[in-house]
Amino acid sequence: MRHHRHLIPRHDGARRSPAPGATGLPDVQVFGGVVRGVREGNVLSWRGIPYAAPPVGPLRFRAPAPPSGWTGVRDGSRFGPTAPQPTRAHHSRAGAPDWSSEDCLSLNVQAPVPALADADSLPVMVFIHGGGYFQGSSRDFSGQGEGFVGTGRAVYVNFNYRLGPLGYLDFSRYSTAERPIESNLGLRDQVAALEWVQQNIRAFGGDPDRVTVFGESAGGNAVTTLMATPQARGLFARAIAQSAPADAVYPPGLTARWAEEFLSILGEQHPASSRPGPATDPVRDLLLNGSVPDLLAAARILQVHTPEAYPGGFCFAPVIDGRYVPEHPIDAIGSGRAARVPLIIGTNDREGSVFRGRWDILPGSPSRIAGVFSRSPRETWSQMHAAYPGLPESRTAADFGGDYGFWYPSTRVADLHSRFAPVHVYRFDFAPRLLKIVGLDATHGVEMFALFDRTDVPLARMITSLGGREAYARAGQRMRGRWLRFAESGTTSATWPPYDEATRSTLIIESTDHVENDPRRRRRMAWSAFMPRPDQP
Repeated sequence: MRHHRHLIPRHDGARRSPAPGATGLPDVQVFGGVVRGVREGNVLSWRGIPYAAPPVGPLRFRAPAPPSGWTGVRDGSRFGPTAPQPTRAHHSRAGAPDWSSEDCLSLNVQAPVPALADADSLPVMVFIHGGGYFQGSSRDFSGQGEGFVGTGRAVYVNFNYRLGPLGYLDFSRYSTAERPIESNLGLRDQVAALEWVQQNIRAFGGDPDRVTVFGESAGGNAVTTLMATPQARGLFARAIAQSAPADAVYPPGLTARWAEEFLSILGEQHPASSRPGPATDPVRDLLLNGSVPDLLAAARILQVHTPEAYPGGFCFAPVIDGRYVPEHPIDAIGSGRAARVPLIIGTNDREGSVFRGRWDILPGSPSRIAGVFSRSPRETWSQMHAAYPGLPESRTAADFGGDYGFWYPSTRVADLHSRFAPVHVYRFDFAPRLLKIVGLDATHGVEMFALFDRTDVPLARMITSLGGREAYARAGQRMRGRWLRFAESGTTSATWPPYDEATRSTLIIESTDHVENDPRRRRRMAWSAFMPRPDQP
């Protein structure tokens, strides 16, 4: 089963402003029925719209199916449930504490009030949240698009997709004719959401021919993977990948080992299901019919185990299954077989410094660094040590791990994609004073508060409590303006030159932005000789 584009009738024709319903609130006809939004200042919001059928019961571990319709007017004022994840409940911007459910495949649309929109048909920005494919949701503060939509220049969409063992472990080897199991479920959800956008976004004033897909962290990985996914071809016109671990897409042999280890853990938690063994029917029954808390508990154990057993590997990730993902995305990009869309890609100055404690997933410890070195040609080791003096000292080790996971893969994508399509590269270097004092600097995710105009949330206020809040907000405003211009036209300002392998022009976002050519050349040269193949974590 897969989500077919032709099953959803497309809303064609001129832009239609959302019509006021009997209550005066905006009603929109989408596939499935009418949904009623809410007005919040200059922004209209519709939340919790199903873009696929609930993946529950016999649809667990199946590709997303088209959504069912509803009668009457659907309330679009509340978010849908988040995907199941082993994290604490928290309050999102729009109110009540999050709740989770396997019935999580919903999306949200935000559009400017008609009087604010500066065009009849606006570009569409579709954001994919991060969280390591293990946590996160469209309810997170950084998933809300008021900062973009409030300018009157874009329609904004974000969505939930399946996470962890329900979305990003490959159990397809246990598929049977009676109970099929498909691979890359979270990725398929993302494609289904983009298909929904193509079919419905005109009703919200959006232009389906000007869709920009963008995401950060795991969401950035989703962007680079979607570029190489045949089923996603034509669903977006431009792409932005922020802090993308683009290498984290793995061959089926490795993902099968992770699935087997997961099922062994699950079996050990339920000894009555027989001796743990992934091919046994009782354990398979736990997978297909077991409780979500049991699946999440086993997933947490696997997640903690993976960074030590497979240094540099991320067990919750897309799989090169030969069908939905026919080849590694970086190989597809390098050969020109990926979507040749304009791309913005970049990272933050010190991506790895925040990965400590429960977030310690990068190869930053001496044993993990040794594991990465063991897979690289010995003759390249001295060059890598010269590029990271003092390795494995903690600060240098954090930079090594961050560059392994985020910076160098993003650099490779930029190099290769620039041969076929326009590419612009950035590095976010702005760090409020407190982050510099505690040694985090411009770490992973720090740009998100500024980019989404959310420097007022408690964590953003805390990190700017010793100064820098205004400059931080201005850096985000400039970044947001560039993202909007790119969404509108696929271009950026004249002060940000395109990237190619001759100059490697990179926009450095700081208190005052500037352009550097081939920054960190020494590190780049070391990685180009040293880097293990992405299918060998």
